[in-house]
Amino acid sequence: MSGIPHDHYEPRTGGQKWLHSRLPIVGLMYDTIMLPTPKNLNWMWIWGIVLTFCLLLQIITGIVLVMHYTPHVDLAFASVEHIMRDVNGGYMLRYLHANGASLFFIAVYLHIFRGLFYGSYKAPREVTWIIGMLIYLAMMATAFMGYVLPWGQMSFWGATVITGLFGAIPGIGEPIQTWLLGGPAVDNATLNRFFSLHYLLPFVIAGLVGVHIWAFHTTGNNNPTGVEVRRTSKEEAERDTLPFWPYFVMKDLFALAVILLVFFAVVGFMPNYLGHPDNYLEANALATPAHIVPEWYFLPFYAILRAFTADVWVVQLANFVSFGLIDAKFFGVLAMFGAIAVMALAPWLDTSSVRSGRYRPMFKWWFALLCVDFMVLMWVGAMPAGGIYAWISLIASAYWFGYFLIILPLLGVIEKPLQQPATIEDDFAAHYGAANTTPAE
Repeated sequence: MSGIPHDHYEPRTGGQKWLHSRLPIVGLMYDTIMLPTPKNLNWMWIWGIVLTFCLLLQIITGIVLVMHYTPHVDLAFASVEHIMRDVNGGYMLRYLHANGASLFFIAVYLHIFRGLFYGSYKAPREVTWIIGMLIYLAMMATAFMGYVLPWGQMSFWGATVITGLFGAIPGIGEPIQTWLLGGPAVDNATLNRFFSLHYLLPFVIAGLVGVHIWAFHTTGNNNPTGVEVRRTSKEEAERDTLPFWPYFVMKDLFALAVILLVFFAVVGFMPNYLGHPDNYLEANALATPAHIVPEWYFLPFYAILRAFTADVWVVQLANFVSFGLIDAKFFGVLAMFGAIAVMALAPWLDTSSVRSGRYRPMFKWWFALLCVDFMVLMWVGAMPAGGIYAWISLIASAYWFGYFLIILPLLGVIEKPLQQPATIEDDFAAHYGAANTTPAE
């Protein structure tokens, strides 16, 4: 567990000692719930419990929905309508599951951008960050496969477009695409494969979440100052931290309750707001929708995928250097996955010795622009591919890569950071007063 000095579980009764010597599960739970946590955590540290709630909600509602769903191209759409109309509470289960995915991605994006601002990816937390990126990739795969299951028009054509991207890989693209689809085109084999993986991956995510929690319990939480908890003695550590229970548990539960009020209002009064109306039409391979778009949480990376067309100079250069192997379609695929890769490489691209963006005046402006850029990419990803939108997506994509590959490394060299507090206790006292630095007995 955490290297921060603190009291560990001590079994007292004979039964407790017997169990602890054979399976120290109670001790593990105690060390987890009583984990010394930096006392200055702000409200951006509440997304962990929201993500945990979303994962449980998706697994539980998904298991029940599977009991009534039929993974066959001739029956899938009708089985979803059966869930909505005939199963007791089925419409509520489906709306909870569909909107739960949106809440999941809202929380994960806020969680990631909080980590990017406060430098939660910096040493010694690089492994924690990489595991988090793996969770995010697994979430994207799970959500994409789940979007195909209702077998509506957008489900079918979304699967056709996205799986077609794998065919752009030179040499091995076609076999990979055929293996993924289970045949030459999106059909029953595709639906069965996606259904199976959509059911499996949430449990993989749950395992990765366990490793993620283990990782940051080992290194300790980051905090808004980026200053580490003092570990030279138990007394000093106690002045920088509070036990996770009850202080942060109650704070997290309060935040979760407020978020769930909004979530259940959306589920109850506007459950289809984030969906697409074409997905209430049964899949038809002979009728292509006028504008194929993925779910909103894929839109930023979908915009990057479409931004690099054949008339963009960097695509032409890549095509020339690779002797024609890298065409515009394959370059778009590389850019889409590269946009996630550069975010995962942030621990090594950020050269600043200061962890928290709170004390980096130049970084704040560039990071604020990155947040705006992400929203612009999300917006333009939902727009038609041509016209002015193509230029906007290209500029926004260029800034995304420029931030991680150029701006972030340069800032560490040219930026003059502000003075950081010496300890977490000093920061806490500056915000809440010295009288509040010691928890009540």
